Amino acid sequence: MPTGRLTTHALDTRSGKPASGLGFVLFKHSDGFGSAREEVARGVTGPDGRPTSPMLEGDRLVAGAYCLEFDAETYFKLDGSVPVDPFLGIVALNFQISDSESHYHVPLILSPFGYSTYRGS
Repeated sequence: MPTGRLTTHALDTRSGKPASGLGFVLFKHSDGFGSAREEVARGVTGPDGRPTSPMLEGDRLVAGAYCLEFDAETYFKLDGSVPVDPFLGIVALNFQISDSESHYHVPLILSPFGYSTYRGS
C-alpha cells in the first residue's frame, strides 16, 4: 500500500501563533502548471494551524504539479486585529510532487503583508 502523504501547516507571524481557521484548497494540474486543474482537497486549519488529516495520502497522492491556495484575506479580516485591509488575498503555492511514496510537507509562514514557504519534513 502506498505510504506517501501531503501535509501543511500555517504560522501567523503577526501573532506568533498557528494560523487557526485559515481556509485552503488544493488543486492538481493536469498540464504541468498550465490552466487546467482539478480540486482534490479543501479544508480549514485547526487550532494548531494544521488540517485534521493529510490533504492527500496513499493512492490519492500521485506525482505531478499542484497548487495549494490559502485564503489569507478572509483569515485576516475575520481575525479583526489587522488595522488596515490585508495586502494579500489568495496565497498560491505551486509545487511538484515527484515521488508518491514520500512525505511532502508544505508549510506557510504568513503575515498580513507577506509570506514564505519551503519544503518541510
